[in-house]
Amino acid sequence: MSSLKGKDVISIKDFSKSDIKEILRVAKRMLPIASGERKDDSLEGKILATLFFEPSTRTRLSFECAMKRLGGSVIGFTEPTSASIAKGETLADTIKVAEAYSDIIVLRHPNEGSARLASEFSSKPIINAGDGAGQHPTQTLLDLFTIKEEFGKIENKNVILLGDLKYGRTVHSLAYALAVFRVNLTFVAPQQLQMPTEIISGLKDEFGIDAYQTISLEEVIPQADVLYVTRIQKERFPDPAEYAKVAGTYKIDLEALKKVKEDLIIMHPLPRVDEIAPEVDCTKHAVYFKQASYGVPVRMAVLSLVL
Repeated sequence: MSSLKGKDVISIKDFSKSDIKEILRVAKRMLPIASGERKDDSLEGKILATLFFEPSTRTRLSFECAMKRLGGSVIGFTEPTSASIAKGETLADTIKVAEAYSDIIVLRHPNEGSARLASEFSSKPIINAGDGAGQHPTQTLLDLFTIKEEFGKIENKNVILLGDLKYGRTVHSLAYALAVFRVNLTFVAPQQLQMPTEIISGLKDEFGIDAYQTISLEEVIPQADVLYVTRIQKERFPDPAEYAKVAGTYKIDLEALKKVKEDLIIMHPLPRVDEIAPEVDCTKHAVYFKQASYGVPVRMAVLSLVL
């Protein structure tokens, strides 16, 4: 039996390195099923509840696709205004109702810690699909899967995390996961959007990783194997004037790629705004759409191992 059977998926830190490697191994096996080349009904009769209190396209659709590719069914809502929470129902009550109707619950919520809280009320496994500026563990797993597929390994790569490192939940989860694989981490962000100090100290204390921090992409991009770009998230700023100060700070275009390694890959959790120019899409470096497609096999792997 899988060590993940029946477990909640709240934070990437809940996984051991062997857990992550097992998920990536199963995700590889899921590729032909995810693309429809092979059929698999191993989750027939199982029901996934998707409770999305925030908008999402890739995460929600890939979870739904993953469940259906494995023969299961999906229920849920995509707008809190269409759920009983609009009438004042608490998150705890919503979760208790959803667990009665389903075998596993995927939750996206604007408040950090909401997935962990939900897991305390649910007897069914909870998968965190993003909680505010907190964690997004299945995004991290598909990010790791992308690097593994592109290079054959994750260990010892030079990885730049660029953009909104303060509010970006994807980079918070990814920094921890990459540390498990002993990569060389560089954080590039405007001064006011640098990686939170608790994550910097956590990487040092738990993994002995000294991440390099800078505001200059030009300084570090020639050594990079992976450039992970994130959007500066206007919706996370309490003051629009502060957002205006940093909007458009970094832009990846053909000029910015003149001195990069031949095999550099550019990743992005999407959606993007203007941080990667469309002209980059046609270069051999752009893997962000392939990265998004890996959301299906990776989430298939998670569902099949947890259920």
